[in-house]
Amino acid sequence: MKRIAIIGPVFLMIISAAVVGCGFQLLLIPEKLLSSGLSGVAMIIGYLSGWNIGWLYFALNVPVLCWGYFVLGKRFIFLSMVTVLCTAFFLQVIPEIRLTNDRLLASVFGGVLVGLGATGALRFGGSSGGFDIIASIISRYRNLPIGILIVLLNTFVVAALGFLQNDWNAALYSMLSIYLTGKIIDAVHTPHLKITAFIVTNQTQEMAARLLKIPRGVTIIKTRGAFTSEERDMLMTVTTRYELAELRKMIKEIDAKAFVNIVQTVDVIGDFRRK
Repeated sequence: MKRIAIIGPVFLMIISAAVVGCGFQLLLIPEKLLSSGLSGVAMIIGYLSGWNIGWLYFALNVPVLCWGYFVLGKRFIFLSMVTVLCTAFFLQVIPEIRLTNDRLLASVFGGVLVGLGATGALRFGGSSGGFDIIASIISRYRNLPIGILIVLLNTFVVAALGFLQNDWNAALYSMLSIYLTGKIIDAVHTPHLKITAFIVTNQTQEMAARLLKIPRGVTIIKTRGAFTSEERDMLMTVTTRYELAELRKMIKEIDAKAFVNIVQTVDVIGDFRRK
């Protein structure tokens, strides 16, 4: 069953890698622009030396993947390794084609494609490597959006492009591309956003047991209906928007008739599990 369960995510990692590869080969690399993360570092080295950007991208990711193995877990790093390997592969097989001579269009749509690919990888349990992994590690210990972290980590890379190639137009267009990549990631990958669920159910013990396995803390509140005077339990739990789909599915499985009110949480003070 475990092998079957991993096939779907691996397939999605391959699709994500193909999308990233298209963004590189069709839009960013032909215009000598940068992507986010270690791929941007690989691009700078490749532009200056003529070395293969795909294999540079892979080589630079190896030490970061090893670091992530000890912090983020085997499954995450395995899926990230699949994405990195497939991205390097697609950079070999997808021809470098200049779809547009307009650097603005290349930076915008290149950033969007790379953002969609990176988001797909993050959403289904992996990453596209590089600064995604570094930002994921930081976000586990600091309540910060991954996308903005990636933009901050990339500022140095973009500045390096401007200084080394003396092409500040390329550097600024690259920054626009990286910014769009980060915004797309934050729009979809939202583990830093909290929600509070109020669940009124007759299946209190089973519901609480499943919530504690996520694991999330649960508070049980006794309630009484104003119209029927029927007493029922209400479970209150704070989780993340990233886990909301899993929460909905779990509630329907246990009690399809449960009444659920989900509200946006501005902040959480106290012990809240971020890992």
